[in-house]
Amino acid sequence: MTSGLATGSTSDSSLDFRLVPLAPAPQAPSATAPDDTLPIFDLLSDAPLPDIPDGMQAGFVPAKQATVGARPREAGALWIEGDVLMCACPDCHAPMSVRLWLMVADCWSCGTSIELSAEQEREARRLLRRREAAGRSTAPAAGMAEVPEADPLDSRSKPLADRTGGPPPDVAPSATRTSASLDSVTAAPPRPSSPTPSPTQTPPPPPPPAARRQPVANTSPRASSPSSAAARQAIAESTSQQRRRVAAAENLARRRLSKRRGPTAWLAYLFQNTPAWLVSLVFHMVLLTLLALLTIPNDDEGKYITLNATVSREVRRPGQEEIPNPADAVQFDLPVPEKVDLNDRNSREAIVRADQDARELRLVDTAAPLPELAQIKDQIGSPTEHRVAIAARDPRVRVEMIEQEGGTTLTEAAVARGLRWLAQEQQADGRWRLDGGIRSDSAATSLALLPFLGAGQTHLTGRYREQVAKGLRWLIENQKADGDLRAGSSGNSGMYAHGQGAIVLCEAFLMTGDEQLRIPAQKSIDFITAAQYSDGGWRYKPNHEASSSERRGDTSVVGWQLMALQSARAARLTVNEETFELSGFYLDSVQSQDGALYAYQPGQRATHVMTAEALLCRIYLGWNQEDRALLDGMQWLADNHMPSANNPNIYYWYYATQAFHHVGGSLWDQWNLRMRDILVDTQEKSGRHAGSWEPRGDHASAGGRVYMTSLAVCSLEVYYRHLPIFRQIKLD
Repeated sequence: MTSGLATGSTSDSSLDFRLVPLAPAPQAPSATAPDDTLPIFDLLSDAPLPDIPDGMQAGFVPAKQATVGARPREAGALWIEGDVLMCACPDCHAPMSVRLWLMVADCWSCGTSIELSAEQEREARRLLRRREAAGRSTAPAAGMAEVPEADPLDSRSKPLADRTGGPPPDVAPSATRTSASLDSVTAAPPRPSSPTPSPTQTPPPPPPPAARRQPVANTSPRASSPSSAAARQAIAESTSQQRRRVAAAENLARRRLSKRRGPTAWLAYLFQNTPAWLVSLVFHMVLLTLLALLTIPNDDEGKYITLNATVSREVRRPGQEEIPNPADAVQFDLPVPEKVDLNDRNSREAIVRADQDARELRLVDTAAPLPELAQIKDQIGSPTEHRVAIAARDPRVRVEMIEQEGGTTLTEAAVARGLRWLAQEQQADGRWRLDGGIRSDSAATSLALLPFLGAGQTHLTGRYREQVAKGLRWLIENQKADGDLRAGSSGNSGMYAHGQGAIVLCEAFLMTGDEQLRIPAQKSIDFITAAQYSDGGWRYKPNHEASSSERRGDTSVVGWQLMALQSARAARLTVNEETFELSGFYLDSVQSQDGALYAYQPGQRATHVMTAEALLCRIYLGWNQEDRALLDGMQWLADNHMPSANNPNIYYWYYATQAFHHVGGSLWDQWNLRMRDILVDTQEKSGRHAGSWEPRGDHASAGGRVYMTSLAVCSLEVYYRHLPIFRQIKLD
């Protein structure tokens, strides 16, 4: 005997066996011949198997044969069996469970997978709605009567005839086998679309929702007897009570899990359920990583040199490579201080940055044509009485002037950084403000403009011409009709601010020749002339505002007024010569030691600060190197009051630097070395105030950082701000 899987459905785990004869089926049995019809038995029964008649052999019932009482389905037709939506396979016509949420159906027999069409989807939903409506209408009736559940143990302990509703136990086995004709194990022919029930045979009722599919039988021309139909009905009910219906998808998952276990199954599941774009991304990332790790060997030996690790003064052999010293490779336009070690990496980098900053002020950025360079050099080298004192401010001769007069790359870089800081401190309307204890916008604006003009930056030329133009505009707009430039000043700062503002206007007019500046500059000089006291000096208030007791000049204010008068004379403005003579009388009243030392006011003790300022005034008033008092005074300053970082005094350094520069010689060299190093070293190197100087020393706290930075930058511009009066400079 051989067994065959009748249905093979993934949704039905039951096995149905058929026994079919190898010989042709016999004709209708006679009354005397025994019936060789094959019996039907339950595989779950504990009863012994019946005997196999002679001439019979087990065989397969093809899976494509229709089930008993089942109606053949056309490909694409949909129906509901229990709780499962089914359709027929288009290839093998086996039933297929439909997964409506995926719109697909998979065949358990041949593996065909189909996708539902829109029409099939509508039909499926229509069937589901009809089933739901039928379930709601039959729910009350179903709740009224309960069908007792059969005990599986009882069904297994009973004989087959008792569980199938067959004849009582006293009936002979042969009669039982005879009553089950071959029609009970063969499929009936296809029914018409509207079957008419036979009066002698009642069709079996439809299976309940949880019932298993009916076993498939062999075809036979015989009709099924009522007893055989009842037996099959009993077997179906018993089987449905003992086994739970398994959905097709669940059964398929069970089979797959039973076949695939471990990491391989997990990886297969991961690749099947991971989006394609993510798999592609991971694959290409891994591929690119592997490619990045690959290196191509380079066999080019010509790009490599062999270094000699030994230090020797001997001449290198031909073919040996010589590495140049980095210090020798860097070229600087301006001199480098002797104390800087270019072999040190940090020092070399600092010098390179300083050289880049110093180049800013040598860039020619002009809105007006500049005079010929040859003409500028002729003016610088001409005799003192015919040359222009500020001709050396031209950026095109900056390098030569710094080299000859003792400047360095660091001094010019400090100037550039100081101007950069001053530019960022300018207010929107063009003014500057003092950040110390004194309030004077006019003084702050004038002090800030002085170093810009000293570096050759005007309202027509230079990278800071916009800042200079705004500052000049603010001074002129706030100048009074009589030429007064003390706008926004309080306390004792009035005449200081006016003298500084007059210097700015006169120098700007001298450098550019702009006629718009002529009248404001001339008015400021006229105001200085009118403000002079009868003793030849000036102080906090002009003559017409001061009382008789207040009309006593001081050397500090006198110095700023004389500087303004000297600038006006260089610009060929109208200056009363009597004003210079009266100022000389005042200096005589405060001098000591035959004019070598000077005091703040008459009758007071001489100081180094007032001596430096007064000696500079004496130079502008006509003293020269033949005057012994001038040389004695300068020697006294050099011997006793050289610059010191521990005792800073920017006001003193500003005037003394100009005086020593005009005198020149060894005194100037000594002073210059000390002054430039201290100012370069004390400049702010980082932070918000980088490029400025912290206010330190006498009067520095009153003026603040703007005051301190302005005078420090002017002191470092001494190499080209004014030509030395007692020396003639020759430029190549």
